[in-house]
Amino acid sequence: MTIATKLHPQYVTDAEGRQTAVIIPIEEFNELLEDLDDLAALAERVEEPTIPHDQVVKEWRANG
Repeated sequence: MTIATKLHPQYVTDAEGRQTAVIIPIEEFNELLEDLDDLAALAERVEEPTIPHDQVVKEWRANG
């Protein structure tokens, strides 16, 4: 997940010096899009039942 402190924004300002837009490197933009996709997938699955970690490990070991 991208952390805001790792971003390198450049700000576009109007004649009064108010920030009106942000420019970020394309790599950082693509990372943000991936993070957004991950969060959307997580939100879609929030109601799914959970499986205890021990059970998952046991099933993995049983299935090789």
